[in-house]
Amino acid sequence: MLILVVNCGSSSVKYDLLDAEKESSLCRGAVTRIGEEASELIYEVNGKGKIEKKVVCADHHQAIEIVRDALTDPEGGVLSDVNEVVGVGHRVVHGGEEFSASTLIDADVIKSIEKFSELAPLHNPPSLEGIKGCMESFKDAPQVAVFDTAFHHSMEEHVFHYGIPYEYYKKYGIRKYGFHGTSHRYVSGKAAELLFRPLEELNLITVHLGNGCSMAAVSGGKSIDTSMGFTPLEGLLMGTRCGDIDPAVVTFLVHREGLSVDEVNDLLNKKSGLLGLSGVSNDMRDILKAIDEGNEKARLAYNVFMYRIKKYIGAYAAVLGKVDAVVFTAGIGENEPRIKDDMEEELRPFLGGGTEFLTISTNEELLIAKDAREIITEKINK
Repeated sequence: MLILVVNCGSSSVKYDLLDAEKESSLCRGAVTRIGEEASELIYEVNGKGKIEKKVVCADHHQAIEIVRDALTDPEGGVLSDVNEVVGVGHRVVHGGEEFSASTLIDADVIKSIEKFSELAPLHNPPSLEGIKGCMESFKDAPQVAVFDTAFHHSMEEHVFHYGIPYEYYKKYGIRKYGFHGTSHRYVSGKAAELLFRPLEELNLITVHLGNGCSMAAVSGGKSIDTSMGFTPLEGLLMGTRCGDIDPAVVTFLVHREGLSVDEVNDLLNKKSGLLGLSGVSNDMRDILKAIDEGNEKARLAYNVFMYRIKKYIGAYAAVLGKVDAVVFTAGIGENEPRIKDDMEEELRPFLGGGTEFLTISTNEELLIAKDAREIITEKINK
């Protein structure tokens, strides 16, 4: 069963065509710089080299058409007919409180995704455009939404509530939602396989470290707490995001620097984190290189980054009671072994010898494809 997985960003559409039963990718790529003069299509067919093309792409609808044409191209494509795509799985960042699992997309689901665009203005609107584009370009393929927030739906009320007047939760849905749920869910399952134990018996701390970073306390396969909150700004220090911060900093900057609310929001999301502290880069590779060259601000950024992880592991260990494994994943977590090694050295005396420290490559696309296959198969069998 061929499933096309689509992940729409503000100016890009990433895609992966997978055989969901064989759990293998046939082709993956991205349309980038959507809406700019120099849009690009970059794709790679399994077993062949990477191809890059300049394309004209005004919006996400056109990007989906470009993806469809690339997949069915007689020379470089992998499909003879668009109908070979049995279903399309969409990564959708925000599902609010309505979606605790992946779901078949219909008119009501589209309305809900539109509603939650207020909570994820940079992510949900492009996803909607991608969904609508796929409904036109892959007319006969059922569309499935896989929500980043769904995995954290199992958090209890006292975990997800903030200490602000309850009326704002009821009025605006202000609460902790958590993100990167598909990644946390995937690596939790893989950890159980590596440990040769049922997932239902395990207590895990999953550490997703990329340009965006988050952690989750996972007990019996369910998220019981996570570091990101109402938005992806809360929690760990990230590439350009500040993570946990005293909310009064916002009003202080507004008054002292004369910044607007939007300017402070931009500062905390795009100019802070590793980049803001180091003055070097938001890329951990650059930070580590600068540290080796004696850059003290880069060392400070690294130390803050590591301290936040350590603090959250300690907190989640207390919440879980025992920790069977700490799992590192995503771009930094998978490719910078120094992070895991340093953390294991610091925490081994605290966690004891029964805790494994694992590095597991995340594969959100595969999990999205598997969810889509399951939902579509159920629809077909009804």
